[in-house]
Amino acid sequence: MDNLTHSLVGLFLARAGFKHVTPRGTAILIVAANAPDFDTPCFFFGPAAYIHWHRNITHSLIALPFMALLSVAVVRWISRTKVRWVPAFWIATLGVASHLILDLTNAYGVRLLLPFSGHWTHWDLTPVVDLAIWAILLLGVVAPWFGRLVGSEIGETRRGGGGGWAVLSLLLLTGYDYGREVAHDRAVATVDSRIYNGLAPRRVGAFPNDNPLVWKGVAELSNAFVVVPVDLRKEFRPEDGMTFFKPPRTLAMQAAMITPAFQAFLEFVQWPVWVLEPNQVRLVDLRFGTPNAPGFEATAVLDNSDHVVSSVFGFGPVSNSIQHR
Repeated sequence: MDNLTHSLVGLFLARAGFKHVTPRGTAILIVAANAPDFDTPCFFFGPAAYIHWHRNITHSLIALPFMALLSVAVVRWISRTKVRWVPAFWIATLGVASHLILDLTNAYGVRLLLPFSGHWTHWDLTPVVDLAIWAILLLGVVAPWFGRLVGSEIGETRRGGGGGWAVLSLLLLTGYDYGREVAHDRAVATVDSRIYNGLAPRRVGAFPNDNPLVWKGVAELSNAFVVVPVDLRKEFRPEDGMTFFKPPRTLAMQAAMITPAFQAFLEFVQWPVWVLEPNQVRLVDLRFGTPNAPGFEATAVLDNSDHVVSSVFGFGPVSNSIQHR
């Protein structure tokens, strides 16, 4: 998820009562709720480095206690305030865990079992930035402020910390994600219930849009992928899907696969579609687009002998190449 969501969840965990276990409890929870994203600066080393290092070891279960300790140490060092290390560690662990759970809900996913396994886990429930979640969390920010404003107008002097609204916001967020899970399961079952181009799907998926009732369905066949919209409010129309055929393995594909750009992307891609064009090979992940409008894309340019001239990975359609070394 985005860091605004992570920060507000950390803040609401603090307001729910956990801030009282140690001095600087609120700061510790907010920092811990963002701690796994300490890997974000890898973005400045280019898209290929980002796709490799982002949500890497810092998002694994084995790193969770270290991220918690680091969060406490950072707050202790910056604030120059003594903390109660044992309870501070436990609430920081809660903050880091909240980050991993939120990241699991979107299609990008996390690799919880690093360094032992690079398997990606993703529940495909929410977009990385979900405006409905922002609205839920905004309620927890605005409502206490509004309550204090009204209280001051009528002469009420008691000031609360917004604990009740924080708990309500966290419960609403949990309920919202549960509702999306129910809708996601329906979308997956809908896609799996049909035949495409005369073939039954080998596997199916459904990926989120802003509207919880509208999903991007994907069915993998033996010879193709079918991308089809799923609107749970309407009758499902598999004939509205787009078919992307799987090309046979070629020397050009094999040459592209060993380049750094493709190696980085192949660690990440879950629904790979290969596109073969004259003197060019493209790889797209259907979770984040299609070959017609890619979200993430690796591209290799080849000469007439199928030797790679240049290769690049980028976010969105790749328009510029980097020289392959």
